[in-house]
Amino acid sequence: MTEPHDSSVTGVRARLMAALAAWAVLVAAVLVAVPLAFADRLPDPLATHWGPSGRPDGSMPFAVFVLLAVVWAVIAAIGLGVAARRRNLVRRVTRAWFCAGLAWAGGFMVTTQAVTIAANLDRGHWTRAAGVSWQVAVVVAAPIALGALGWLAGRRGPDVPAAPSGTGPLIDLDPGKRPVWVSTVTARWAALLALVSLAAAVVVAGVALSGRVPGGWSVVVPLALVGVIGTVLSSVSVRVVPEALTVSVGPLRWPSRTVRLERVERAWVEERYPAQVGGWGYRGLPGRATIMIRGGECLVVRYTSGGELGITVDDAATGAALVNALVARRHSSAER
Repeated sequence: MTEPHDSSVTGVRARLMAALAAWAVLVAAVLVAVPLAFADRLPDPLATHWGPSGRPDGSMPFAVFVLLAVVWAVIAAIGLGVAARRRNLVRRVTRAWFCAGLAWAGGFMVTTQAVTIAANLDRGHWTRAAGVSWQVAVVVAAPIALGALGWLAGRRGPDVPAAPSGTGPLIDLDPGKRPVWVSTVTARWAALLALVSLAAAVVVAGVALSGRVPGGWSVVVPLALVGVIGTVLSSVSVRVVPEALTVSVGPLRWPSRTVRLERVERAWVEERYPAQVGGWGYRGLPGRATIMIRGGECLVVRYTSGGELGITVDDAATGAALVNALVARRHSSAER
């Protein structure tokens, strides 16, 4: 039988998921419907970039401008997919950051679109688009305000505290064998994002080469860059041997980072989520960082200097136990 507290958490998650889905649909509808509604009053291409002087210095085909809604669709789909996982959104701080992020992203895209359309409205050519000045403050302030509202909405409801880290597991080592532990975890969201971005880059590049979409190359580079970054962030691998712990990212296991075990004080398992560490990827500063490609179980090692490194990886308990055993054996050998 479910406890009342658990039912409350479940209810909050369900309502929050419904609200996030409604927000995602609303933003997507605005991003598509508004440009189409003003299509006969907008130039093609239309100004989409303004220089320091406030005058337009870059353009984008109308069709590509409307298809930017696909970017939001990918962001929202990935966000909702992550939120739908049962263990997510049970902590108040995670919900708050998650809602703030989606609210800010949607607000930024809608506000940027509104300013762009207003500047191009009833202009015969993109070079004659209105200049921007105070509108920049709106593009910055409005999404922040929406993000703050999302933060407040996400903080509603009960909180499930994180489990204490403890002193860390420990296992016995066979003195006649050389222990090795390897674990790899893949983030499906990053792999999907990379695949979609790279495919979109190829399609847009092909259309740009045909000459049917002038200026299409301005979209290819960002899409390709997102694809490359997504590929690098799609997986992480950790290898522990008696001498060191090595962390590698991406399908090619590069770049990699090696931490000598004489620099390690201890290791433990801890649950961490993107909202707690500031997002995805390599978060934090050297000496206190987290390699975050999926929320949940992390292997955390503490340096003798006091710093920490957390890595999201499967079977983190075994890795922490081996690190602690190897560190203990090293200390025992040093004392003899």
